[in-house]
Amino acid sequence: MKENEDLTLLVMAAGMGSRFGGLKQIEPMGPNDEFITDYSIYDAMRAGIKKVVFIIRKENLEIFQNTIEKRIGGKVEVDYAFQENVFSVDGKEYTREKPWGTAHAIFSAKDKIHGNFLVINSDDFYGKEAYLEAKDAFDHFTSMKDAALIGYLVKNTLTENGACKRGVCEIEDGSLKKITESSIEKINGEIIATPLIGGKPSKISIDTVVSMNMWAFTPYIFDLIQEYMKDFIESHKDSLDTCEYLIPDVIERSIEEKKIQMRAVLTNSKWEGVTYKEDKEGVKKAILEKIEKGEYPRSLWKNS
Repeated sequence: MKENEDLTLLVMAAGMGSRFGGLKQIEPMGPNDEFITDYSIYDAMRAGIKKVVFIIRKENLEIFQNTIEKRIGGKVEVDYAFQENVFSVDGKEYTREKPWGTAHAIFSAKDKIHGNFLVINSDDFYGKEAYLEAKDAFDHFTSMKDAALIGYLVKNTLTENGACKRGVCEIEDGSLKKITESSIEKINGEIIATPLIGGKPSKISIDTVVSMNMWAFTPYIFDLIQEYMKDFIESHKDSLDTCEYLIPDVIERSIEEKKIQMRAVLTNSKWEGVTYKEDKEGVKKAILEKIEKGEYPRSLWKNS
């Protein structure tokens, strides 16, 4: 599709890391103070990404400009979208202190994206193979209703320092059929998944596919997010201070209504991330090991 000529990486970086204890998106991890996001952008560029859009809080703009943009400026086009704490539906505004969730975050970037785009979290290290698999998924898009999840084996996504949120996936004939946002933790050698909304804890296989919020979309997803906004507000009118408008919920409804064709692409990449402060040293060690294996240069942007 010609939309791949403007392939964009959309980096969700507006959330504060409550369990981590700070703005983990700008926590130095590489030997030259690179962030996890630096490595994501490096991998995405190797897979054909032409532009990067950061979804951030407006008050953090200068921080991003003076750090990561200064490093990558001139190597890839950079832009910003601001996730405000205002949710607008049919001319009415709903305001609160907490951000409104991942679907709202993605929608805030709709005016910055003009072709197909890949969504990632800023604080997740996805691995270079995942980006190549995403590019292959884009190359097989034939319709604006095409989309893809880059799914991980749950055994490759766990932290040793507590529970983490993952979307447990049900896949049929290579397509995503259902996704259940869950809290997942390894307990006594078993992996236990507890749905965030209703449902009882259950043991899952180490090879269960989970979502790490790595999605390949066409701009059509913005239409779907907007279409479901009113229903979201109506169904959560008694919990507007705490509810979240999540992209997995939009996707699941879109699948049920046959408005989207969601392919499930499995990657064997190993996730690294900083859910908790205790994860930081493990991530730094993993990055150094990848550098020693020649997967990344020691100075990531010096010669790129």
